Amino acid sequence: MVKIECIIRPERFEDVNSALGELGIVGMTTSEVRGCGRQRGYVERYRGTEYQVRLIPKMKLELVVRDDQVDGVIRAISGAAHTGEVGDGKIFLSRIDDAVRIRTDERGESAL
Repeated sequence: MVKIECIIRPERFEDVNSALGELGIVGMTTSEVRGCGRQRGYVERYRGTEYQVRLIPKMKLELVVRDDQVDGVIRAISGAAHTGEVGDGKIFLSRIDDAVRIRTDERGESAL
């Protein structure tokens, strides 16, 4: 099993969610987060004063999938989140040793 964490633009979330739904991926956790990377924020003006906004709103998605689903999920996320501009996001992969469904005590892939 692999845990996929991705940081994407908030306006691309619905497209990514639809693309994952087409693959049959329904379980995920989402969070509204703020961060910075190469995009480096932007300059804002308020009452004639300029200030730098470094932390930009993003969406973080976390999902655990079977090993055979990983490539398809990455393609779906990348395709749906891609705009070609700085700040499109990142995808991180981590190996998951085990999972437990609390309600039934199922373990491994059957707990997904």
